[in-house]
Amino acid sequence: MPSYDGIMKNKYYEGTSQIINLSTEIGKLLGIVDAAHLRKPTTKLRRANRIKSIQSSLWIEGNSLNEKQVSDIINNKRVLGTEKDIREVKNAIEVYDALTSFKFDSIKSYLKAHKILMKGLVDNSGKFRTKGVGVFKGKQVAHVAPPAWNVENLMKDLFAYLKQSKDNLIIKSCVFHYEMEFIHPFMDGNGRMGRLWQTVILINENPVFEFLPIEHEIKIEQQKYYDALAQSDKAGLCTIFVEFMLEKIKTSLMQLISGQRNNLTDVERIKYFWTNYERETFARKDYLEVFKEISIATATRDMKKGIDLNYWEKIGDNRTTKYKMNLNLEAK
Repeated sequence: MPSYDGIMKNKYYEGTSQIINLSTEIGKLLGIVDAAHLRKPTTKLRRANRIKSIQSSLWIEGNSLNEKQVSDIINNKRVLGTEKDIREVKNAIEVYDALTSFKFDSIKSYLKAHKILMKGLVDNSGKFRTKGVGVFKGKQVAHVAPPAWNVENLMKDLFAYLKQSKDNLIIKSCVFHYEMEFIHPFMDGNGRMGRLWQTVILINENPVFEFLPIEHEIKIEQQKYYDALAQSDKAGLCTIFVEFMLEKIKTSLMQLISGQRNNLTDVERIKYFWTNYERETFARKDYLEVFKEISIATATRDMKKGIDLNYWEKIGDNRTTKYKMNLNLEAK
């Protein structure tokens, strides 16, 4: 489990209480993932999530193909669509299939990924831009990227941050995503590269991220994604964007765990509840609301085991029985 001690203000972001809290919650969820052996989900789920990742990231950039069409391309079936949209999907399939081959802190590896992602779409795939660029929102300029002559230096600084900073990789992935978008190092493909490389970084924290469709969570709240980028631009720090992306990572992990709850052991259920239930006191019925698939008898056994493992303590008896989270005790 990653350490979140010492998250402080640096040149990229400010270590707010929200960042610290979200980071801690993500660490607990990763603990559940490991305890429940969810690092590598089922083949069916891995495939479905990979399709979601590819379709969502490309859809954000204007690709019109849906998840079924992406699946058909993976299966070498004929798909009706523009040549550009189909090429984008084929490139994305190739690069996502190679996720674990990329070195997260290597510029050479990073440029190789861009070359695959954008081959046949731009003339200079795999190379930093040599011209000035701006990001438009409608007819208005939303962001003017740094000059082309400074791109390589800025990217070297950013990769030095990945290698040298004491920040954990989950924080680094969010910072890199924002800063890369700000620098806009390529003539095209910056958005999809930012999302792709965040996943590459996250995989080095926990293998589960290879098949976690965080891109889909961004797609659902696309406007908030753009707002977080714009607000961070205005603030001169990427704090708001880091908070946004940590929330998306947390949501993705919770959905993975929730989808696998039928296969959880009693200890895994207890830890999941302890991590995610927001109130300090609760009743058995509250536990059953979270785990609707288990019986009253199973919930009663879980309540007792939770006490034995120091996750909570019992308050009252019979009809007045409630449980209080042991927030100050280390669970076994």
